[in-house]
Amino acid sequence: MDSGSTDATLDILSDLIDEGHPINLMHLDWSGYAAQKQFALEQCRLEWCFSIDADERPDRDLIASIKRLVASKDNAVGWRIARRPYLLGHGYSPAKSKERKNLRLIRRGFGAFDLSKTVHEGIVPKGRVADCSAGSLLHFTPHQINDQIAKEMTYADLKSDMIVASGEGRTPWRMVFNPLLYFLRLYLRNGLWRCGFAGFIQATKGSIYSFLTEANVYQKRKMLTTQTEDREP
Repeated sequence: MDSGSTDATLDILSDLIDEGHPINLMHLDWSGYAAQKQFALEQCRLEWCFSIDADERPDRDLIASIKRLVASKDNAVGWRIARRPYLLGHGYSPAKSKERKNLRLIRRGFGAFDLSKTVHEGIVPKGRVADCSAGSLLHFTPHQINDQIAKEMTYADLKSDMIVASGEGRTPWRMVFNPLLYFLRLYLRNGLWRCGFAGFIQATKGSIYSFLTEANVYQKRKMLTTQTEDREP
């Protein structure tokens, strides 16, 4: 599913198709993360659908797990899969330090993307979902910190828009405490401490995203108040 690549993606895919690989290349003008993936999901014709981005690939253990899961008699309609980031200066984080698992493998017709989500979109299942116990997606993001922060700023802006639009109650104190908790979760609980300074940078980047989200929510709500009250200093 392509939305208008400007790099060599389409050339590479065209070459692979010419070589005989079973690729169905589709185009849809960008309509948002969730809508784009939902359109791709609706084109699937086999029993199981595997949602994966262009910068992700399954490791060997996950390939073996997927083969086992789709052939099992388990009544789960979907499987949550862990993902490991690529860290400059370290490589992929070790298997013991994984991000939280997200629903990626779904039985066709038993789930759909939540179109209300403008970012961090996910599949909403119709039935029981289980965790894949072995293997993970490898997330290849060899970007320097300035590019990473620019991306986090975009995500934080989109997420804060969702929060403000929902009217969700949110205390400004989250700006103080959430970034620290976010860092500790990534660095200690998720095990990024195993990755040296590269893991420290990754966890810090996550805490910056958390701060940007909460700060955006605070300022956007203040902007709405300022526009309606039009007070003098």
